[in-house]
Amino acid sequence: MSTWANQLVREEKDEIARGIRLLLGRPLISLHDDPDGFDLIRRRRDMLVKWFDYNCGWRLLVEPRLGYARLVKVRGDADPTRPARRRRSTRAPFDRRRYTLLCMVAAEALSAPVTTIGMLAQRVVQATAVDDAIPAFDPVRGEERAAFVDALRLLEHYGAMTAVDGATDAYLGSAEAKVLYRIDTTRLMRLLATPVAPSRLAPTDWPDLRDLVVEPRYGMDGADVEGSDTQRLLWARHSLIRRLLDDPVVYRDELTPAQAAYAASLTGRKILRQAAEQAGFELEERAEGYLLADPDGLATDTKFPDDGSHAKVTALLLLDQLTRAPLDTEHLERHTADLLARFPRWAKAYQSEGGPRRLADDAVAVLCRFGLARRAGDTVHALPAAHRYTVQREEA
Repeated sequence: MSTWANQLVREEKDEIARGIRLLLGRPLISLHDDPDGFDLIRRRRDMLVKWFDYNCGWRLLVEPRLGYARLVKVRGDADPTRPARRRRSTRAPFDRRRYTLLCMVAAEALSAPVTTIGMLAQRVVQATAVDDAIPAFDPVRGEERAAFVDALRLLEHYGAMTAVDGATDAYLGSAEAKVLYRIDTTRLMRLLATPVAPSRLAPTDWPDLRDLVVEPRYGMDGADVEGSDTQRLLWARHSLIRRLLDDPVVYRDELTPAQAAYAASLTGRKILRQAAEQAGFELEERAEGYLLADPDGLATDTKFPDDGSHAKVTALLLLDQLTRAPLDTEHLERHTADLLARFPRWAKAYQSEGGPRRLADDAVAVLCRFGLARRAGDTVHALPAAHRYTVQREEA
């Protein structure tokens, strides 16, 4: 093979690997947000579709004319660590009311490709008025308009709706604000990444949302695999690689017997290594578990260590203590109180009554989210991956 041909093969492999990691970090990539990333995904669409289908069982939808690529990621369990966030300055997570209005707005926006903010608000008022399970929407109240705006802004961020005249934030000041929207109904419908449509759930007062992610192709009922040997192997491969791609660390004691057996088999180990190599990851396989490292940091939406928040800085400092011995809540709070006392102008949001406890809780939540610690009752234990961050002190 000529040098030119070798160069083309290497370029193709690099672009496929980059496309995989871009989509893992941002499952919805739009032409207007990332033209270079979208163009790469468009050009390597066929290979990317095959990679995600074979290794994860996830669908990749690429719409060149509409200008977006959507990776439909499915998890078997809810992930509370990645809530929807308000697009305004606070970046606070959505509360129950905002999630409710988000669903209502999305449902009502499907009725017409063009609408106004007033018409949408009125349709939500009417829809909530006839459903006893949902509190009625009252656009006269400022806090209700703020929640409504947050739902609209999130849909705008995803490109499902576009303000073609006026600004959504104007509704914060007055329910009489004039804003005209164009709705991308196809993209709006594809935001929901569930194998089962919500309308197919049994009509009960408290539906089990886990039923939304049941995938019949595995012959599964909930978390129990009841299908053929082929279906069980398919589920083991997809579920294991999904976890490796989604979670910072996967420990062996967290795997099901089917996943552990697959990971230990010759075929399973070969496929794991092949998937990691094709995606540009470095696979670390240790006695305790597995880790996929992205040298470019493309495949994640959050990093550790990172000085982007006070909780992450505190979490890194607490690791020195936790790797020596488990600590209970009282000791963790004492450490954070000492930290706040040493730096009184730092972390001002926690420099108040109850601040040390809140900072300790937020820091531990970071460690648990990254697979570095685990709670057992009132005690926090460091996990094996935490020792990667142990400070090495060299003797002079």
